[in-house]
Amino acid sequence: MDNPGDDDSKQQQQLHVVMYPWIAYGHWIPYLHLSNKLAERGVRVSFLLPKSAQVRLDKDNRYPHLIRFFPVAIPHVDGLPPGVETNSDVASHLVGHLFSAFDKTKHQVQTYLTDLNPDLVFYDLAHWLPALGGFKSVRYSIVQPVTQAFFLTPSRELHKEKNSVEAFMQPPPGFPSPSIRLKRHEAQRFAPFLFSKFGDLSFYDRLTTSLREADAIAVRSYREIHGPIIDYLAQEYTKPLLLTGPLLPKASPAADHQSPEDEKWVSWLNKFEADSVVYCGFGSQTTIDKDQFQELVLGFELTGLPFLVALKPPHGCATVEEALPEGFEERVQGRGMVNGGWVPQLQILQHPSTGCFVSHCGGGSVWESLANDCQIVLIPLEFEQTMGARFLIEELQVAVEVERGESMWVSKESLSKAIKQVMDGGSTVAGGLKRNHAKIRALLSSKDTEHTYMDNFIRGLGVLLESN
Repeated sequence: MDNPGDDDSKQQQQLHVVMYPWIAYGHWIPYLHLSNKLAERGVRVSFLLPKSAQVRLDKDNRYPHLIRFFPVAIPHVDGLPPGVETNSDVASHLVGHLFSAFDKTKHQVQTYLTDLNPDLVFYDLAHWLPALGGFKSVRYSIVQPVTQAFFLTPSRELHKEKNSVEAFMQPPPGFPSPSIRLKRHEAQRFAPFLFSKFGDLSFYDRLTTSLREADAIAVRSYREIHGPIIDYLAQEYTKPLLLTGPLLPKASPAADHQSPEDEKWVSWLNKFEADSVVYCGFGSQTTIDKDQFQELVLGFELTGLPFLVALKPPHGCATVEEALPEGFEERVQGRGMVNGGWVPQLQILQHPSTGCFVSHCGGGSVWESLANDCQIVLIPLEFEQTMGARFLIEELQVAVEVERGESMWVSKESLSKAIKQVMDGGSTVAGGLKRNHAKIRALLSSKDTEHTYMDNFIRGLGVLLESN
């Protein structure tokens, strides 16, 4: 008798997908997580990216016999320094030029697609990709679905209201989470960014076009977490909406397989009691001003708790050491660490000593924080991070946000206050956050749920391929 799963397996073996995300590590990593999950079920993946990025991604490719990297040359355009290939290579004010270079890869991509002849192509910011034809296109966004629902649904029509701060503040018609909204000073800050030219289009038009032109939209979540938001997106875009699940990375390796770099941080954390260390990380793309950097580290010092801060050197500084306040290192010696390079965030969050995660609410960090049991303090910096933060606070009730005024400045006092609020084990606030968080963590730790969502996702791709 045939195995009931044989038909699904045969279908998966026949699938061939191409991945072409935006040229930034914060996009490549989740796309590679999805590639690994697909390859685990026999799907063949061709991943297009700049050659320099492959070196860093090779170690995370768990199925090299099924996942192949193909190099894309990023053309030079006026205004970009020579040799730029990724978002990490340029200052924020040059990102518009990088989008122009990204769009000029269209002909290379078209050649690859002709040669590879995939069934499906996954993309996010290459709004022109679906028009190349010959395949089904899936718009896979790594940001929280609440961001898409708030800003990018057709009924919103923000392009008609781009000069209206009030329009930006309010949720769109039918939005299922009416308590989520922007503050006036946030709307004033984010509106110009959303309508800045990124290549030939505004960022808003690029995002909405990429959603509108796709054959299907893939969302990185569970229905149990974002159900009403997901239903709203499906209703607004009237096209298949497929759920991948959060695609959490594999658990950290056993201690005897840890790299020397991993072991360094684990050994440092081992010195402290359970749930006592505050960890702060803002991702690989975020650089802040020196004054704000100094205020943040002074805020961690003010808590009196052990802390590990992983932030890039601030603007104008080559290292974090030269940016530290005078006398800071001597005062926090033995209980505080500030690091300007890469750290193994997953291993740090999983360590028993880590009790609090101060995060910018980036897409990957959201899921990593929810999958671990440390308390969550949020300092969102961009518009998609702000929406994600509001969802964690208002809907899931698992986090607090550091209080800020209209200048968005984070004072050392407000940071210390937020951390102490969640780290006070006897407080009503801390206890409620922890209970709510535990329910979501239990969902995310269920392997059966993870497998079910991925199996349904692949079945959904099969249905998409059979549609006209």
